[in-house]
Amino acid sequence: MPDRKLDIIIPVYNEGENISAVLDALAREVRTPFRVLICYDFDEDNTLDAIRCYPREKVDIVTVKNHGNGVHDAVITGFEATDTPAVLVLPADDDYNAGRIDHMTALLLEGCDIVCSSRFLPGGKMAGCPWLKAVLVRTASFILFLFARLPCHDATNGFRLFSRRVVDTIEIESSIGFTYSIELLVKSHRMGWRIEEVPVHWYERGRDQGQSRFRVLKWLPDYLRWFFYVFATTWLCRGPETVPFKTQAEG
Repeated sequence: MPDRKLDIIIPVYNEGENISAVLDALAREVRTPFRVLICYDFDEDNTLDAIRCYPREKVDIVTVKNHGNGVHDAVITGFEATDTPAVLVLPADDDYNAGRIDHMTALLLEGCDIVCSSRFLPGGKMAGCPWLKAVLVRTASFILFLFARLPCHDATNGFRLFSRRVVDTIEIESSIGFTYSIELLVKSHRMGWRIEEVPVHWYERGRDQGQSRFRVLKWLPDYLRWFFYVFATTWLCRGPETVPFKTQAEG
């Protein structure tokens, strides 16, 4: 599709029960010309059976086999397969935020380098989250926004839109989970690139939707590396000033 502006990366692991609803939501809500990249680990993944049965006239779908294993390698493999100005990483069970994607893409095409989805802006929501994960995520995001001046209220959210410049320019040093997402965010912040955010909803998976692949305690040391990187950016580095920002909730 010559006018395609957006590639949507969906890392999957046996998401056969969820993926059709996500694709239906994208087909129904997104008007920006887009393609979906289904990034999978192994050929027996039941997501692939669901994709084979899905009407291809509704959504342009490409399946991409992971070069390694796990969500991190799946997303990196997806990045390598993209060629659009805007690249979105979307959870495989998110069938409720598709209506926000056009606005996020418009912001990026107007000059943003990262558009963050935030559960903690007015109009956002985080529901059903286990208490330990909720405390860690909220506390880290609050500290980074208020004390380290990171222009994002929800630093750990993996649902995020990146510019071609971010994907092509920034070397990713992370190697586990969704830590690549906060790494790209904090490195873009250090370089003074424009960051915006929009409110989104987030719901903990139900038992009928499979098991979440988010491993907060296992990934915590890697997150802490970028946590301190933000403080170093604000209080120690003397690089370019960060670009002033305004959240969409603030107008």
